[in-house]
Amino acid sequence: MDIFIGVVVGLLVLMFLVTAHEFGHFIAARRNGVNVLEFGIGFPPRAIAWIKDPKTGKWRRLPRKEWEKEKTTKVVYSNGERKAFAQKGMVFSLNWLPIGGFCQMDGESAADTRAGTFGKARFWAKTKILFAGVTMNWLIAIIVFTVLAWTGMPEFLDDQFKVASDTRIESVPVQITSVAEGSPADKAGIKVDDYILAVDGNAVAYSSDITDYNSARANEEVRYTIIRGVSEDCIKLPECKDETCDCNKNAEIVETVVTLNPADAEYLLGVTMSSSQSLSYATWSAPIVGIGLTAQLTGETFKGVGTMIGNLVSGTAQLFSSNSEVREEGQEVLNEVKDSVSGPVGIIGVLFPAFTSAGPTNLAFLAALISVSLACMNVLPIPALDGGRWLLIAIYKLRKKELTKEVEEKIVSRAFVVLLAIIFIVTILDIVRIVQ
Repeated sequence: MDIFIGVVVGLLVLMFLVTAHEFGHFIAARRNGVNVLEFGIGFPPRAIAWIKDPKTGKWRRLPRKEWEKEKTTKVVYSNGERKAFAQKGMVFSLNWLPIGGFCQMDGESAADTRAGTFGKARFWAKTKILFAGVTMNWLIAIIVFTVLAWTGMPEFLDDQFKVASDTRIESVPVQITSVAEGSPADKAGIKVDDYILAVDGNAVAYSSDITDYNSARANEEVRYTIIRGVSEDCIKLPECKDETCDCNKNAEIVETVVTLNPADAEYLLGVTMSSSQSLSYATWSAPIVGIGLTAQLTGETFKGVGTMIGNLVSGTAQLFSSNSEVREEGQEVLNEVKDSVSGPVGIIGVLFPAFTSAGPTNLAFLAALISVSLACMNVLPIPALDGGRWLLIAIYKLRKKELTKEVEEKIVSRAFVVLLAIIFIVTILDIVRIVQ
């Protein structure tokens, strides 16, 4: 059930983010004199539609019998030439496939010269229209991160952006949620609801810190510092990590030595632990944090893409080496690239269920992070995406040559096929990882 809810939430969030992206195009197109033929939420087949009368400005339900008529009046070709036409108003539609949205502008080819078309718009207007979608995604991320900075921002990065003078950190230690009977933890007196503060005197912030530390010390003695008898609300307070705090009157600090199991045993310690998390809070600096974190994650995203492409090229080149060690190293690099990439199936089927179960704060952070990723991906100079389309138009403008409809469609369609192939491969890899 948790996975099902996570998938549904994931689809809704992604549809919202993509629709917001398209809404950015819509606003910019209308403000720059480009007619929008249809704005749709979801992808066809169409479920319901309304049309706006350009004279009265009123909306009316578009009957199903008029759908095909409305579609066939959009484009008319005669002897290879595109003729002018007038669609009777803009269509707003709700569609059955919940995988995003679209903004269909009149004359989206750069070669179209009719008044009110995208092709007729000036270069600066085209620039604003093409990049309005990514601007909307960045704006959503800034708003979400600003709200989280007020209400509690999850700390996912070691150097996560914050204003030090206006930041309060609230952390919750790792909590024991179950103890296996007869395990080393059980024998050492570790109990459910204990909070682990330190291991061998080293402060721990995450359950993975404890797991990694134990893995390196199988069959050895490890000393745990634990706080017991404290409520979750109290343990969140930065000043209440010991038994002297007023709200910790029943708390006690316990130090216990555990002899871990051998490395080949079923488990080393014999406990399950909650995922601890630190939250940072800001007041007046929240908008600054929203902008700064969005910029930081944008930089990290571009850096990650650059590293991935570099590793992909170098790893592939190493496969053709005559040296077997170099080939093995290249294969390892390519495996790292494969493991670092996640597509729609991985995002919806794995990430969203995990973050949904972790609570609304983590889910909001993930949504903002994906919004940043959508913006960054669409800026890339790939002809099928916004950045690539702009680059194509800019190159032909600098060359002072006409970008014909045939050339534009050929370049964009081929790039789109490559993009679909990449998405297909990544989706297969996602499915394999989930099955494994």
